[in-house]
Order: sequence, then C-alpha cells, then structure tokens
Amino acid sequence: MAENTDLIAYCGLYCGDCSFHQGKIADLSRDLRKELRSHRFDKTAEALSEVSFFAAFKNYPQCYEVLGAMVKLRCKKACKAGGGPPFCKMRKCCQKKGIDGCWECAEFEKCDKLDFLKAGHGDAHIKNLKTLKKAGVDGFLEGKKHWYSASSERDNA
Repeated sequence: MAENTDLIAYCGLYCGDCSFHQGKIADLSRDLRKELRSHRFDKTAEALSEVSFFAAFKNYPQCYEVLGAMVKLRCKKACKAGGGPPFCKMRKCCQKKGIDGCWECAEFEKCDKLDFLKAGHGDAHIKNLKTLKKAGVDGFLEGKKHWYSASSERDNA
C-alpha cells in the first residue's frame, strides 16, 4: 500500500498501519471460522473438553464468537474519508477548526480529546503529531510512524 497523505488520521496515527484498515485480522478470522466449520470443530472441541489436558476447549464457543467479532474489525475507509470510530472527537474538532490534523493545533499536547487513544496506542499518536508539526506531512511519511509506544508514565511504573 503506497503511503499517502489521505491515510494520515487527524490524531496523527497512520491508517495504513492499522490492522482494521489492512483487513488482515478480519480476513484471517473469517477464514479460520470457515475452516473450523468445515471440520465441524465444535464437535471435536466438545469431545476434547472432556479430557482434563484439553479442558480449555470448554471455551470453544466463546472463542468462535470472538473470531466472529474480529471478522467485523474492518475499516475500509481511512479516517479522513469517514472511517474509524464515528464518535471521533478529533475529527469533529479538526473539521470545526478547518485544520488538517491535531498537529496544526497549538494545544494538542495537552488536549484531553486524544486521551482515549492512550489505552491502545500509548503515546504513539503524540510522537507522530510532534513529527508532523516539526517535519511536515512529507517528512512524516518518509520517517518512522508509531502505532504503539509505551508512554513515559508506563516506563516509570
């Protein structure tokens, strides 16, 4: 996938690096569910679960359900084309301000709208936003893009 400006999300994450956008996890989950069904693995798991060594197979129905949820983890559009979470506060804020992304806002380093990203991305988005602000879009696209980075708070814990 060619790197381009359309894949830079308002928050500084790069949609091209997102497993939801790439669709790999969704595809693999779909294919595994199909394979499990073709082998009627539910019956195998049920039988295996009766053996103490394979007791974990009692959880097979939940596993299959989680795989089904993972099939839905597909984002066909990049952030700026309307993909990603529909409740995205950064998208709404940037559109309201008429800016291309949070890196164009002087307050991004202390903006609480970005806080929900910390659980899944650490401080990767902040590192990306700093790069975008300093190096510009072209410099960002040429350099390292962070997807997950442990924040200094976690490093000190």
